[in-house]
Amino acid sequence: MDLSSSGIQEPFDLIRLSLSERVFVKLRGDRELTGILHAYDGHMNLIMSDVEETILIVDTDSVPTGQGVLQVAKRKMEMLFVRGDGVILVSPPART
Repeated sequence: MDLSSSGIQEPFDLIRLSLSERVFVKLRGDRELTGILHAYDGHMNLIMSDVEETILIVDTDSVPTGQGVLQVAKRKMEMLFVRGDGVILVSPPART
């Protein structure tokens, strides 16, 4: 696939093409978001709507063997501002 023919020449071009589409965002602290991307800036601050946040929690205190128990907490938000310094990865929707 020739990326230059699709208008993608630098990383932010891929984000620009994902505006108004559902994206996956991985954040620091074992948090993940999926939602519709409305805006972004050069610091990777994001404004998203229809967001589902998934938080992975490893609880090592409740098990005497020292192995952790993985818990998953989810919540939904209508609108969210994501501060860019916590963003690790932004994945655009699959394009076929």
